[in-house]
Amino acid sequence: MNPTDLPQLQHLDFLPYLDETGHLPTDLQGKIGVYAIFDREKNLQFINYSRDIFLSLKQHLVRQPDCCYWIKAQTIERPNRTLLESIREAWLQENHNALVEQNLDSSLWTDPIDAKPTMTPEEIATYEASDGIEQTKLLKNVARRVEAQIKQQLELRGVQEEIRFNPKLKEKGLLDLK
Repeated sequence: MNPTDLPQLQHLDFLPYLDETGHLPTDLQGKIGVYAIFDREKNLQFINYSRDIFLSLKQHLVRQPDCCYWIKAQTIERPNRTLLESIREAWLQENHNALVEQNLDSSLWTDPIDAKPTMTPEEIATYEASDGIEQTKLLKNVARRVEAQIKQQLELRGVQEEIRFNPKLKEKGLLDLK
């Protein structure tokens, strides 16, 4: 695919992030490609590429549930980082103004959720006065509280996908899908 043959984002169809049964698009499971995420009003929120678009969409839904209502995707048959990066760059160029307006922080979409900023003043005081084992227990409890909030928010959206977080990361106050 040469640069003039790259698919334009504007010409791809919008797909619902969740189908009527509350599931992600299964036809993207295990698919390699570039995808764009849009909010409820179809405003562009994020562009990236993945070796498994389905898993990436699941991660983004957990991290940014209020921003994930529509997607556009271009799949490719074989892994080709250069091609994926070229498509992503073309889409970013095509939508430069929309993304500048959004002032997106990609870490919010890609990094594990840090539950530590949600600690109460009492939890912070307990954490600072504790040793390693007590700190780990406290961080795990904070992460579990944030996990429950996320799951409740997803339930309100009608999400039916299984959501399981990595238990080892909870000990560090982080949430990431397993």
